Amino acid sequence: MAFPGRYPTVRPRRNRSNAAVRALVAENALTPADLIWPLFVSDGINKREPVPSMPGVDRMSVDLIVDAVKRAEDAGIPAIALFPYTDPILRDDAGSEAFNPDNLVCRATRAVREACPNIMIVCDVALDPYTSHGHDGLIVGGEIVNDETVESLIKQALVQAEAGCDTLAPSDMMDGRIGAIRAALDVVGRCDVRILAYAAKYASCFYGPFRDAVGSSTALIGDKRTYQMNPANSDEALREVALDIAEGADMLMVKPGMPYLDILQRVKSEFHLPTFAYQVSGEYSMLRTAFDLGYMDRDRGILETLMCFKRAGADAVLTYFALDAALMMNSS
Repeated sequence: MAFPGRYPTVRPRRNRSNAAVRALVAENALTPADLIWPLFVSDGINKREPVPSMPGVDRMSVDLIVDAVKRAEDAGIPAIALFPYTDPILRDDAGSEAFNPDNLVCRATRAVREACPNIMIVCDVALDPYTSHGHDGLIVGGEIVNDETVESLIKQALVQAEAGCDTLAPSDMMDGRIGAIRAALDVVGRCDVRILAYAAKYASCFYGPFRDAVGSSTALIGDKRTYQMNPANSDEALREVALDIAEGADMLMVKPGMPYLDILQRVKSEFHLPTFAYQVSGEYSMLRTAFDLGYMDRDRGILETLMCFKRAGADAVLTYFALDAALMMNSS
């Protein structure tokens, strides 16, 4: 006997029975155009140095960064993000190398812009790769000071924009920095440069391998909980995002990624602005370890985790798996 609205009349498996129908009824899609590839730049020529805590990820000299970006562009990846490994000799309490128009990030930006004029270049605006103490801001009397740091971030942002960066990404979580950077850009006629605000960035243990990659882990004094967000808080993220939008943010970032999918979903649903997620270094290293030990299928694991971000509302994902994922999608 048939029971309308119940089994056996209703059989959801009919829409899963073969690849054709599964593709037809899929609610989300993942393409290379959804990816941003973070890259670590180091000094030298034809130099490649593995990051021990991130198997498969290397620091690369500017010439090799250019080659990597060309491969990414050929694979359909529309954007890359640059992070420097700053020689400890160049680090100081003020992070003054961040304001050097010929620093690693600026040199890499100019080289990438010349070689790949159409790719989106994201540059991190924060002092931690440049400070001797490993913090994103300046320290005065043992305290991470806000307003003085914002003045430094403005100087950093302006040299990156001058080098050819089209997307500045303040990741420092200082109060008021989005509005201050936007105003400074507009004053010098750079209203074309967009701001991707790390609007909801949490004080997370998942950043450890990244700090190894940029050389700030051994320098870091204390922790970052006075400026990065408390992992216990969700409503606070919406307040932070609303402030950044009001100050002129063009795009939003939620960081970390998979442990914070609830935040990503709330931010996208509430504000409807282009919203990205960062599959951070700790997430990458955990997954890579599981793949290398044979605990998880590598290809399926990469694509499934990225699809999780799309399902939660991400318009794009920063991931160290970007090139691998793009090549997999292009070959399928």
